[in-house]
Amino acid sequence: MIVCAGHIEQFAFAHPVGIGMVEAAVTLTQLCEKEKPEHILFVGTAGSYGRHGIFDIVASHTAANIEQSLLEGKAYSPIGDVLSGITCAGAEEILFEVSRETSDAVIVNSSNYITTNRALWDAYTTRGIGLENMEFFGVVQAAKQCDIPAAGLFVVTNYCDENAHRDFVKHHSEAMERLTEYIEKLGIRH
Repeated sequence: MIVCAGHIEQFAFAHPVGIGMVEAAVTLTQLCEKEKPEHILFVGTAGSYGRHGIFDIVASHTAANIEQSLLEGKAYSPIGDVLSGITCAGAEEILFEVSRETSDAVIVNSSNYITTNRALWDAYTTRGIGLENMEFFGVVQAAKQCDIPAAGLFVVTNYCDENAHRDFVKHHSEAMERLTEYIEKLGIRH
């Protein structure tokens, strides 16, 4: 099953699950209980912490939920494995089908806030976190709860800096076209 955030990020071949971690997790859990898919592939846009360039297409099977306040030493979390994220068993096989390239073990961070501070890039990248997408952690958490392998395929629209929103808006349409063409070229079906 292919899923996406929806709203301005809809694809004809994907089920929309909502914007942000909570909406994505709740909607996807309901969808999984109803449809019982063999695997989940989330497709969407992402911001980069510098390693990946605009319009790069990147695959991942690991998500994290790291808030900036943790990186700045202003918060803590009692949730275990916060820095290691979640990896679903079987996701590697999905990624191999999607992309003959390796996923480079890229971790995708999710938060309800978009990073606009370039000074934090090293704090993310030293933890193996390369991209930022608002929904992926919720998607992976729902998939894990339902015991379904999950992975993500992302197109980079912006860097996580002071121009993040402006660049997202500027590149969004072309990024969506490129991701659609990439998925169609692979012949992936939901």
